[in-house]
Amino acid sequence: MSERLRNYRFWAALIIIIITGILMYTVYIKLYPLHFEVAGELLHHWFSWVGVLFVAVFIPIYHVLKHRYTKHYRALLDVHIFGNLVAVALVSIHFTQQITRPPVAYPNLGTGIVLYPTMLLLVVAGFVLAFRFAKTRYRAWWFFHTSLAVTFYMVIAIHILHGLEII
Repeated sequence: MSERLRNYRFWAALIIIIITGILMYTVYIKLYPLHFEVAGELLHHWFSWVGVLFVAVFIPIYHVLKHRYTKHYRALLDVHIFGNLVAVALVSIHFTQQITRPPVAYPNLGTGIVLYPTMLLLVVAGFVLAFRFAKTRYRAWWFFHTSLAVTFYMVIAIHILHGLEII
C-alpha cells in the first residue's frame, strides 16, 4: 500500500478522476451549459466523439504496440491509462449534459444507458489492474477488463449507428 501512495501515476490518475467528477457536477448544476452548437454539432457531442475516437483508435494500436515494442511498454501504458481517463472525462461530460436536459427535450438514452456503466466498469477494472489492487486475482481482473472492452466496442458501434439513425 505504501508503494502505491508513493507512485505519482496513481495520484495523477486519481486527480483526473476527481477533476472528472467536479466537471460532471458543474455541468449537472448547469454552471457550464454545453448544449450549444459548434461547427454544426453540439459541443458536448464533440467531447464524446473525441473521447470515443481516442478509445476506438488507440486501444487496438496499444494492444499491438505493447507486444512489438516491449522496451516502450511503460510509456504505452501511461498513454493508455491517462489518455483513456481523459477520454472518459470527455464522455462523462457528454453523458451528464444529456441526463440534465429538461423533460420536454430528454434524450432517448437507449444504448447510452448500457454504454456509460460499461465504460465506468472498464475504468474501475483498469484502475485495479494498473495500480495492483488485485494481486491475487490479477488474471480474473484482466479477463474482466478485456471482456468489458469488447462489450464497449460492440455497444459503441450500435450506439453510434442508432445516433446517426442508421438503425
